[in-house]
Amino acid sequence: MTESMQAWRAQLLRFDSDGRPAYDSDGLLVTRRDADGVRRVVDAGAHAAVAARHPAVPVESLPGRLIAPGFIDMHVHYPQTDIIGSPADGLLPWLENYTFPAESRFADPAHAAEVARFFFDELARNGVTTALAFATSHPASVDAFFTEAERRGLRMMGGKVLQDRHSPDGVRDQTEQSLLDTEALIARWHGRGRLGYAITPRFAPSCSDAQMHGAAELARRHPTTWIQSHVAENKDEVRWVRELYPEARSYLDVYQRFGLLRERAVYAHCIHLDAADRQLMHDTGTAAAVSPTSNLFLGSGFFDYAGAARHGMLHGLASDVGGGTSFSPFHTMLAAYFVGREGRSKTGLSLAPSQLWWQHTGGAARALGLGGVIGTLQRGTEADFVVLNPQATPLLARKTARAGSLEELLFALIVLGDDRLIELVVTA
Repeated sequence: MTESMQAWRAQLLRFDSDGRPAYDSDGLLVTRRDADGVRRVVDAGAHAAVAARHPAVPVESLPGRLIAPGFIDMHVHYPQTDIIGSPADGLLPWLENYTFPAESRFADPAHAAEVARFFFDELARNGVTTALAFATSHPASVDAFFTEAERRGLRMMGGKVLQDRHSPDGVRDQTEQSLLDTEALIARWHGRGRLGYAITPRFAPSCSDAQMHGAAELARRHPTTWIQSHVAENKDEVRWVRELYPEARSYLDVYQRFGLLRERAVYAHCIHLDAADRQLMHDTGTAAAVSPTSNLFLGSGFFDYAGAARHGMLHGLASDVGGGTSFSPFHTMLAAYFVGREGRSKTGLSLAPSQLWWQHTGGAARALGLGGVIGTLQRGTEADFVVLNPQATPLLARKTARAGSLEELLFALIVLGDDRLIELVVTA
């Protein structure tokens, strides 16, 4: 059995199921490949104790390095890779001028495959080992995404965008065919290896009632799939939804009326919600994908961390590329810290560095319904992890050498880190 085992020695960060960090300045992570080929954590902790329990396991020593759970991106648009940094006055003009023209190109399987390869290279370069991703309205875009994820052995979720109204030619789909395509893609990809399908209404204004009802019916028939969409990102969008659905109590209530709130349902942004909305998300097990760089870039607003905490709302961090400005989890965590600070004077809330890290690893996994599977490096979980070099830049080396606690170390990495920190990515 030891021939299927491997251990890594370095500083070690992991989390318990409640988000409490555990840190070993000299740690050992022991893994084993199961019969299904998936690498899992066998043991983790202080080197002296763990090594004594596994004396025959080969060890790779990584002096000065930090092993941490792989990052999880709860909301990203892989077809928007090429429109990062495109200027716009706000969400709706940005969609019209950049997003939809770029996404129309994904009817071409060759183009979709090329972007998928680059996208996954970029995730790896930034230490992201799992993501919940939008494709486009074209089935070829979904096949390209999952084909590349499968080739790399990754745990990834994604789906074909549903948008049969208020959308331009090239991305608008046909109601009945869009649902047939979605069901065929679920059959082809969901549960295949480490892959999972996400039923993906773009957002309420882009989907007819028939398409929304059809999406909900697919979700009922396939309860282990994910649902992903957007809600309450931008005030103009919220006003538009109010005009389209005057009978609904709120934007979120539109999705509830169609039966699209449940566990493994993830809604990006969730900025302009009220207390009843947050309670509804808690009661249904629906999660928020918090996208701070995108929200700051598009001027959409600030996620209410204190409100989410009061109502026990599931949430985690997301890049939201290409509205988001970086694939880097460090940039996302720093932006989330700024957002948390914005509301601190009113709530007293302060986001600790380890909390921010948890929201991009184990907390994101829990929000996705993958608690106990990825994101913590606890025993039995899948062994997706990153090896970080705290000396990656002269300033980082100088600052991290002066860290007097785990929180100081993590905060230095968040504030000063980028893709140069990522030295190695290991996926199960």
